[in-house]
Amino acid sequence: MTTIAVIHTGPVTVLPIKNQLSELIADARVINIMDDSLLNDVRTAGHLTPEVASRIYSYMSNAQAMGADIILNACSSVGEATDALRDLIRTPIVKIDESMAEEASAIGSRIGVVATVSTTLDPTVRLIRRKAEERGRTVDVTERIAEGAFEALLSGDGALHDEILKRTIIELADQVDVVVLAQVSMARLVPALGELRVPVLSSPRSGVEAVKRALAAL
Repeated sequence: MTTIAVIHTGPVTVLPIKNQLSELIADARVINIMDDSLLNDVRTAGHLTPEVASRIYSYMSNAQAMGADIILNACSSVGEATDALRDLIRTPIVKIDESMAEEASAIGSRIGVVATVSTTLDPTVRLIRRKAEERGRTVDVTERIAEGAFEALLSGDGALHDEILKRTIIELADQVDVVVLAQVSMARLVPALGELRVPVLSSPRSGVEAVKRALAAL
C-alpha cells in the first residue's frame, strides 16, 4: 500500500488535504504529522527560522522512517525549508503550492497573491517569480494581505474569515490576470466566489495532483 506523509503546521490544512487525498488517491495510507507551534514560531519571528527548519527536518526524517513513499509539505510559510531538505531526505518531497505557482506563471504576466498570514506572502511570491523565470517569463506580482481573516478562522469565525477574504479577492481580481490563494486554509472560499473575470487558484487539489504524478513516476 502507498503511504503518504503530510507535514502540517496547523490544524486548518488537515481536512482540505484529507478530502483531496480521499478523492484522488483513495487507496493510500495517509500519515498526518501536525505541529502548530511551527507556524506560530514563524509568525512570531516574521520569517522561517533555522530552528523551525530543523524541526521540519526531524518530522520528515520520522516520516521516512515510517516508510512513507512520498512526503507532502502542507504549509507555504515553511516551503523554503523543503527546498533545502530535498538533498537530505531520501523520500521524495512535494510542496503543496509548487504546482499552483507553475500554473499561475503560465496564465498571465500580472499575478495577484492573497494571503491571510504575512509570513506566507513573501515565500509564495518568490516561488511564483522563480517558476516564471524557469519559463523565461517576466511577471508583475501584486500582493494583498486579508487583514484579520486568519485570526477569525483560528477563533472559529469562518463567516468573518470568508467575508474579509472574499472582499480582498474580488478587489484584486480587477487588477490582475490570475489570483493565487497562498494558503490551503483559503481554498474553502473558492466555491463561494461565483464568476470572476480571472481564475482563482488554490493549492489543495493541485498539490495533491502533484503528489499523484510524483507517485506515478516512482
